[in-house]
Amino acid sequence: MTDFRTATSTLLPPTPGLPDPDTQPGFYDDVPTKRLVAWAIDAVLIGLISVVLVPFTFFTAIFFFPVLFLTVGFVYRWATLARRSATPGMRVAAIDLRGPDGAPLDPGQAFLHTAGYTLSVTVFPLQLVSIGLMLATPRRQGLTDHVLGTAALNRAARS
Repeated sequence: MTDFRTATSTLLPPTPGLPDPDTQPGFYDDVPTKRLVAWAIDAVLIGLISVVLVPFTFFTAIFFFPVLFLTVGFVYRWATLARRSATPGMRVAAIDLRGPDGAPLDPGQAFLHTAGYTLSVTVFPLQLVSIGLMLATPRRQGLTDHVLGTAALNRAARS
């Protein structure tokens, strides 16, 4: 029986700038777990920023807090990915995102990645597909990563 990861690596076109998961697996080791840790850290930070902003809306944001949280999260993620190709949570987890050419994300790629991530978060079945892809594919890419050709890589493997 063929392993799903092996089958998908032969079906997907090679991404020239990203490390090959078969010859350089260290770049992708434990990336799904690290992404989960990064997500939790970022969610707490976004929540704290959102709570701090509530008084500046004369407390009306209490009535639309999920929208505020989503908006703050979008700006937070876009700004941090555009600047350093990693959110603060990703930096703590020692991973960052790389574009198809292996370079850090530029502001346009960061915007598209953030838009795809936000769509995945708001449409739950897409989030499940993304998690499944991270667990089952050789480069540990989520749905947005597959669409854009990006990947989260371990920083320690690049050092």
